[in-house]
Amino acid sequence: MSETGASAPTNVLIVGVGGQGVIMVSKVLARVLQIEGHQVKQSEVHGMAKRGGAVFSHIRYGPEVWSPTIPAGQADILVALEWSEGLRWLDYLRPDGGTFISDTRAIVPPFACRDRTPGASSAYRVTDVARVAELVPHAVALDASSLARSLGNERVANTILLGALAAVLDVPMETWRSVVAESVPPATVETNLEGLDAGRNWQPDDQPGAVTSPITTPPVEVTVELEINPAWCKSCDICVQFCPERCLTLDAERIVELTDPAACTGCRICEWLCPDFAINVHLSETAVTA
Repeated sequence: MSETGASAPTNVLIVGVGGQGVIMVSKVLARVLQIEGHQVKQSEVHGMAKRGGAVFSHIRYGPEVWSPTIPAGQADILVALEWSEGLRWLDYLRPDGGTFISDTRAIVPPFACRDRTPGASSAYRVTDVARVAELVPHAVALDASSLARSLGNERVANTILLGALAAVLDVPMETWRSVVAESVPPATVETNLEGLDAGRNWQPDDQPGAVTSPITTPPVEVTVELEINPAWCKSCDICVQFCPERCLTLDAERIVELTDPAACTGCRICEWLCPDFAINVHLSETAVTA
């Protein structure tokens, strides 16, 4: 049977980078739609992408849904948790009225940078917000990450984008709040609900979160600290082999160690690739004043 006419499903594509919560967002949305009486099909790709690669999830809902995947050019709504991923998937958005919702945060792949020194200017180019607004009239571009930090937890940026999505879909906020509360860790429920409301009520002139100019990176000084859990290290050597700065090695006990702290740029490659979560990278930023 074909999915056409009044019975055609609504297509929502959610994209981002591993670790941002793309799958959580898609599962919350799917559950919300089920509660509202829709038939829902969901398809996702993540796998090793959770180590920092691309993640995407297709959600289709309506009276009857047969296929779980969205054809190119047929997405009614594109939700991007990372700006560059949103741009990569723009051709999946309906050209005749699709809605684009995105965090303006751009996560720069470490290997895309010649200079990985903390605080260095990046040559990684992304299309600015004004240009995207010209291409997609129904666009919501908000600095969800900064808004989340103002709430005390940067990880609720994904819930803020759910709130922006809630402003587009005809679903009661009570349903959204109930499902979000069930889907996040108990200790973060209050902050996530604040983020949901912040995204739902966000306006272009709000601060923080307003975007009126191309994305820029303010000058900062970055301090990097590498936390290594020797008990979890299984001597696989992956982090050592992939470290761009060659500042990791295995010691006499074949446990990873940082040999040159000054060379570490905090690119997170080791953290993303470690299969046993034995490495955590901690970054602290200090704004550089003129």
